[in-house]
Amino acid sequence: MKPSPALGALSMALALFASGPALADGRVQMPRDAPPAYAAECGACHTAYAPGLLPAASWRRIMAGLDRHYGSDASLETGDRDRIAAWLEANAGRGRRVADTPPEDRITQSSWFRREHRRIDAAVWAHPSVGSAAQCAACHGGAAQGDFEEDDVTAPAGLPPSLQRSLRH
Repeated sequence: MKPSPALGALSMALALFASGPALADGRVQMPRDAPPAYAAECGACHTAYAPGLLPAASWRRIMAGLDRHYGSDASLETGDRDRIAAWLEANAGRGRRVADTPPEDRITQSSWFRREHRRIDAAVWAHPSVGSAAQCAACHGGAAQGDFEEDDVTAPAGLPPSLQRSLRH
C-alpha cells in the first residue's frame, strides 16, 4: 500500500514540531514574543540567544543563578526575571540539538556548537573584534533573529586575514 501525500505531509510536520524551533538551514527561530527586557538585559553582555538553543532545564538553572551568572551578577528585577524565565522555558529547545545538556549549561560548550566551530582558531574568540564565543553576532549577522547559516558568516572588522581563514568551512 502506497502512503498518501497527506500522511507524508503530516509526518513531515510532526518531525519539524518534534525538533523544536531548530530549522535545517542553520537557523534557530527567535520567537517574536520575546520580553522587551530579554534583548536589553541579556543582550547587553552577549548574544541574546534563541531559547531553542538550550533545553528548558538549562534555562531554569541559568535563570535561578543570575546572581552568579558565569562570574557576573546578572540579577534582574523579579518581574523581568519571571517573564524572561517563563518565555525561555516555553520556547526551549526540544529534540536532537539539545538532547545532551552542555557543560555548565553553556551554549558555546554544547556538542553541536563545538562541532560547528571546530575549525575556528582559538585566537578568533579572543580577538577584540569578537570578544568571546558568546558573541555570535560578531560573525553571524543574523544571530539576533536566530540565523546562523554558514554561508552568511562574515569576518569581523579588524580580524587579520590569517584568522579569517579559519572562518571558512
